[in-house]
Amino acid sequence: MSDESRAHDLTTWIGEARWFGGKGREWSLAGVRRVGELPDAPPGLRVSIDLAEVAYRSERGGESELYQLPLAFYSEPQERLAHALVGEWDDPSFGHAFVYDALHDRESMALWLRAFAAPPSSTDRGQLAFHSLPGHDLDLEAHSTLFSGEQSNSSVAFGEDALMKVFRKVTPGVNPDVAIHHVLTEAGSTHVASLYGWLDLVDEETNTTIQLAMLQQFLRTASDGWDLALASVRNLFAEADLHADEVGGDFAGEAARLGVALAEVHADLAEHFPVEDRDAAAVDALASAMEGRLEAALEVVPGLAEHEAGLRATYARLRDLDRVEVQQVHGDLHLGQTLRTARGWKIVDFEGEPAKPLAERLKPDSVWRDVAGMIRSFDYAPRVVALTGGGYDAGESDQRTYRAAEWSARNREAFLAAYTAQRGAEVDASAGTLLEAYLADKAVYEAVYEARNRPGWLSIPLAALGETS
Repeated sequence: MSDESRAHDLTTWIGEARWFGGKGREWSLAGVRRVGELPDAPPGLRVSIDLAEVAYRSERGGESELYQLPLAFYSEPQERLAHALVGEWDDPSFGHAFVYDALHDRESMALWLRAFAAPPSSTDRGQLAFHSLPGHDLDLEAHSTLFSGEQSNSSVAFGEDALMKVFRKVTPGVNPDVAIHHVLTEAGSTHVASLYGWLDLVDEETNTTIQLAMLQQFLRTASDGWDLALASVRNLFAEADLHADEVGGDFAGEAARLGVALAEVHADLAEHFPVEDRDAAAVDALASAMEGRLEAALEVVPGLAEHEAGLRATYARLRDLDRVEVQQVHGDLHLGQTLRTARGWKIVDFEGEPAKPLAERLKPDSVWRDVAGMIRSFDYAPRVVALTGGGYDAGESDQRTYRAAEWSARNREAFLAAYTAQRGAEVDASAGTLLEAYLADKAVYEAVYEARNRPGWLSIPLAALGETS
C-alpha cells in the first residue's frame, strides 16, 4: 500500500509541476531511486534527493527522462508547507512521513546552503558531492525564497547573497551552465554571475556524474533585459511624433553595450574552450540540419509553406562556404537571458536550448547563432507590444507596425555594430551568409514554439519571414 501510495502521489505531483516537460504526452512513473540525503538534519526531518524515471508511451518505445526530486520528510504535518505537500506514506528508513517539496522548506534549504559552505569530505548517505569555489563566504543565516514562474528548473534565493539553480530534468554528463560559469568566473568575466559552487551525483557503479544544482551570485537589483526592451517600445509608442532616436527611452545605447558584452564573453569562451575550423562537409551538415528542422516544422505550422522556397534558398547558400569556425557559445541567447546591473550587462542561463539533448547542447557552434538569437529578440519585443497593446484603431495599428520596425532596425544595427567593432571584424559575405541562415533557422524554431504554446503570437515569426523572403 505504501509503494502504491508513493507512486500515486509522485505521479500526480510531477504531472502538475511547472518544470515537468512531458505535459501533453502519455507517460508513467517507471521508477524512483534515492541517490543521497543531506547531512545534519534535525530530529523529525530528513532531506533526500530522489531521481524519478519517467517513461513515455510511443511507437518508437524506450524513451525516458530523469527528473530530480528534492524531498523533505517530516514526522509531523507542517501547516506552513501545506501548499508544497507531495504526499503521505511510509518510508522504509524514516517511517511514516509527510513529504514536501524541499525547495519550499527553509529548514531543508539551510541544510543545502551549509553543505555548499562546508562540503562534506565523505558521506555514507549517498553519492552527493558538493563543490565550492574560493573567494566568497556564504551567509548561512540567509533565509531561502523559491522563485515562481520558471518552466524547466527551480531557483532558490538565499537572502541577497546567493542564488541556487536546481536542475529538474537531469542527464549524465557535464551541464554547460555549470561548466561555462566555472570557466568564466575563474577568468574574471564581468558579464556573468559568479559561480560559488555546484552539486554532483557521482554514480560509481556506472562511472557517470550527473550535475544536480549550481550556486551563484544573486543579482538582486538587476533588471530583466526583455522587460527593459518592452518598456522602451511602449515609450516610443506613446510618443506619436517622435522617432526611436528621439525618445527618452531609446534602447540603442543599451543594445550597443549588450553587443560589446557578448563579444567579450565570446572572446573569453574562445580562450578557454576549443575553437575549431571546420570544412565544407561540416557546412553541408549544418545546412542539412536546418533543412531537416524546416521539414519537421512544416508539419506543425502550415503557414510556413509560403516561405519554404525562400528558406531553402537561404540554407542552400550555406553550401557556397568552404569553412566555418565554431566554439563554445551560449546557444539560446535572447533578451530574456540578459540582466542589466548597475555595472553593466550580465548574460545568464548557458544551458542552451532545453529541448535539445545534453550531448547536442555541448557541441561547439558558430558565434553567429548567438548573434542571430539576440537580433530575433530585438524583432520580437516591438511586435509583441504592437500585438498585445490593444485599444487602438486600424490607423494606429499601422502606425505601431511602422514604429515597431523602426525600433527593431535601430537596435539591431546598434547591437551588431558594437559586437563586430569589439571583435575587430566586419560582417563579411561569409559571416553574412551564416547570420542570414541562423536568423531563418531561429524564426522557424519560433514558429513551431508559438504554434504549440502561444498560437496568438504565431504571426510574429511568420511576419518576419515574410519580410525577408
